[in-house]
Amino acid sequence: MLRSNLFRASAILVMLVSLLAVVAAPAQAQGWTPRPVTASLKGSGATFPAPLYAAWIEAYKKVNPTVAISYQGVGSGQGQKDFIGYLTDFGGSDAALSASRVQTEAPDALHVPTVMGAVVPTYNLPGVTSLRFSPEALAGIYLGAIRKWNDPRIVADNPGVSLPSTSITVVYRSDGSGTTSIWTDYLSKISADWKAKIGAGNSVKWPVGVGAPGNAGVASTVKNTKGAIGYVELVFALANKLPVPQVKNAAGNYITPSLESTSAAADGITIPANLVVSLTNSPNPQAYPVAGFTYLLVRASTYKDLTKAQALTDFIYWGLTEGTGAATRLGYAPLPGGVRVKAIEQLRKVAVDGQPVFTGEAR
Repeated sequence: MLRSNLFRASAILVMLVSLLAVVAAPAQAQGWTPRPVTASLKGSGATFPAPLYAAWIEAYKKVNPTVAISYQGVGSGQGQKDFIGYLTDFGGSDAALSASRVQTEAPDALHVPTVMGAVVPTYNLPGVTSLRFSPEALAGIYLGAIRKWNDPRIVADNPGVSLPSTSITVVYRSDGSGTTSIWTDYLSKISADWKAKIGAGNSVKWPVGVGAPGNAGVASTVKNTKGAIGYVELVFALANKLPVPQVKNAAGNYITPSLESTSAAADGITIPANLVVSLTNSPNPQAYPVAGFTYLLVRASTYKDLTKAQALTDFIYWGLTEGTGAATRLGYAPLPGGVRVKAIEQLRKVAVDGQPVFTGEAR
């Protein structure tokens, strides 16, 4: 019960910080007006963008007060299930639906990226405030091959740093998670052993460690466990005042996770028309290597309520345009311009009874 309360407290703290940041920020000029419709929209999914979506929803009340929107941060896996099961109007996921699930369960699903996120290997090691990790060290830790903080492979990444013999406690997501999908996709790319033995996905069979629910749960567990290491989205590490170490990228450079290095992960990557793409281990020399889009899942042809479809596409368009300032202030990496244009194009594919419901301009 105590641990559960800590998880909730951490999540609530992040939400409050997010909302206060938006309220305190200067008002942005409104360059577009949504349609004056009345609707109630429900969404669920990824915990990573939950603070941003909460801030967008709060701000959007002033833009269109007749549209009520709710979003529950329950993890990407549950968000996908809720969306496919028509329990929600839209879903949130840091991982795209697999091609097989789209084909068999959600043939009209559209993926609309909203922002980008970095997944960081944060840790709790008193007296050690700055570390670097190579791909080999991270794979070794999560495979259980590296069990002490003074292992030679970690020492080699950190010359001049005095590392203790403290045992490593690996922390992972216990729920179905897009953050896990990004993290394990990265590990599968940089470690043949990980790819062969564990693989990538929203949920995997972890070789070692303890689980915690949500980004907030992992951050809280790491913060309260000496010697722990866990993977969380950058905004949750920063909100909990946890370290954000450098990670060596595909070009051999140790990169600090930041808005700029996260956005750089999409540079040099071919983005397909459906916007479903892996950005981990980007070849860009300036890119942070563990990064990805977070998506909103919407339906192309199975919405029956025209008003709801109009309200939803208007809200997402507002987020992709007027909401970008809030996203940056809250620590989310913006979409590259070309990707944002393609995201807006996804909204134009939404139709009710064969008629498109959105015609907003890309900007």
